[in-house]
Order: sequence, then structure tokens, then C-alpha cells
Amino acid sequence: MPPTDRFVAENTFHVRYAETDAMGIVHHASYIVYFEEGRSNYARQRGHNYASFERSGFYLTVIEVSARYIRPARYDQRITVRCWIEEMKSRSLTFSYEIVTADTQEILVTGFSKHICITHDGQVARIPDTWRAWG
Repeated sequence: MPPTDRFVAENTFHVRYAETDAMGIVHHASYIVYFEEGRSNYARQRGHNYASFERSGFYLTVIEVSARYIRPARYDQRITVRCWIEEMKSRSLTFSYEIVTADTQEILVTGFSKHICITHDGQVARIPDTWRAWG
């Protein structure tokens, strides 16, 4: 269940054929891509897309990702990815996710990803204040 005390971004779309196996079930790796789409959508909804973050001299490098698969999604099913910031520190942050069916809100997958902020030179850096304000 997403939190009620912070901003939660939602993005709804159809499962594409290329994301499924021969049985029409979403391949497990596709959910990690859905997490990434959730993060990108989160940033856009907060007014600072990830491309502008990179242009400002930083990357958010994934240092850990976890997914708990509860029920499969299938080809052409409408799903909703929910994303929020679970934890914000000076140099790292954790996003949490919930993927549900768009019609019944049945939980399909939950997970999180941890990120560290680095410069384009690969040095660990403080997350810019505009993004830290989201936490």
C-alpha cells in the first residue's frame, strides 16, 4: 500500500507484447523497466525530469533493486505503476514501487530501488536541493 503522507506518482499504460514471454506473461525483468518508468514519471510530475538532472551534472546510480512478484501481468493488460520516495539522505535515496492492475487495483509487484548521487566524473555527490526537498 502506498503511503498517504507523501507524494505518490502514478502512471497507467498497457503491457506491450515485447515485454512478455511466449505465454503472454510479463517477463520478470520488464518490471525493473516499469520501476524506471515510475521514477521518470515521478520526477516529471515533481517538475524536474531526469534529463535535466543529468544536464545539471549528476546521475542517480542504482546500487540495489528488489522486486517481489505477487501475480503476473499479461499482454495488453492495463497496469498502474505507483512510485514514491521511501527515504532521502544527503547523497542517496530509495524509491518504492507498487504495480497494480488498473481496473481492480490488485497488487502485482512491489519493490524498491536504492540510488546514490554521483557526478559525471563518478564522484559521490550531495543530491541537489531541488530534489532533496522531495524527501
